[in-house]
Amino acid sequence: MAFLKSREAILAGAILLLLALIAWRFPGFVAPDNLARVFNDTSPLILLALGQMAVILTRCIDLSVAANLALTGMVCAMVNAAAPGLPVPVIIAMALALGALMGAVNGLLVWTLAIPPIVVTLGTMTIYRGIIFVISDGQWVNSHEMSDAFKALPRAELLGLPVLSWIALVVVALFALLIVRTPLGRAFYAVGGNPGAAVYAGLNVGRTQFWAFTLSGTLAGLTGYLWVSRYAVAYVDIASGFELEVVAACVIGGISIAGGAGTVTGVVLGALFLGIIKNALPVVNVSPFYQLAISGGAIIIAVAFNARASRSRGRVILKSAEHAS
Repeated sequence: MAFLKSREAILAGAILLLLALIAWRFPGFVAPDNLARVFNDTSPLILLALGQMAVILTRCIDLSVAANLALTGMVCAMVNAAAPGLPVPVIIAMALALGALMGAVNGLLVWTLAIPPIVVTLGTMTIYRGIIFVISDGQWVNSHEMSDAFKALPRAELLGLPVLSWIALVVVALFALLIVRTPLGRAFYAVGGNPGAAVYAGLNVGRTQFWAFTLSGTLAGLTGYLWVSRYAVAYVDIASGFELEVVAACVIGGISIAGGAGTVTGVVLGALFLGIIKNALPVVNVSPFYQLAISGGAIIIAVAFNARASRSRGRVILKSAEHAS
């Protein structure tokens, strides 16, 4: 019964209701093959949202994830175009390292200089976009400049699913283990839930936030390679505005902006909710350009829902105290 009242159960019910409404008009949308395609399309959002979850749990926010993705993707594409014989695993390792480095820069600025995370990541978001323009001279890297091996990995199929989907599933499983079973995962919740108590428990708040940003950057770097290789194009404005969808997926999934609360299941469901809407918009003759407006509205509604739930819990505690006295 407790699960049925949980945020995850409510969100799962909302997704099923949404699918039923879409299927009522367009039955083909809920066909297994199409739902698999929807999940595959949503996989980059899931990867970025997991990294963002770690950051938000520690009472921070990372607005540079899409710029990190874009810069990493551009570097991978340019390296592949210049050295097409370079093995794909080497390029993936480079993407992970570059993404982690950019995330670490965010974390160090927040940790050592105590600059508000929103200010830091707004700044680095602009810097990373600027670097893309400088290194590419504003030029695109197109499909014919990329090697076949570079483009093949995310599109290859394994047991009926594209490798991109399998990567998302594996990362979800590993991230769930990290969050639930490791000291670092528990530190994310402790630091976000009560920083003062975390310090008394021997946790370094700044260092924990640093690792959250580094993890977010690493996943953004991985997604950068997967995005560019899947769509076979790299340019300055790639994934522009995508950071809003990433934050929306977390908030809709029940990650508290105040930190210290949320689950991996909720984040995945939040991303799938947005992914279904995005894929359904063309089907119901609504312009995909409304996606950002829908994401923004969903953030406001989810934050209002979280705030109301927090006030309700507060009133219960106060009433219990009054009865006790």
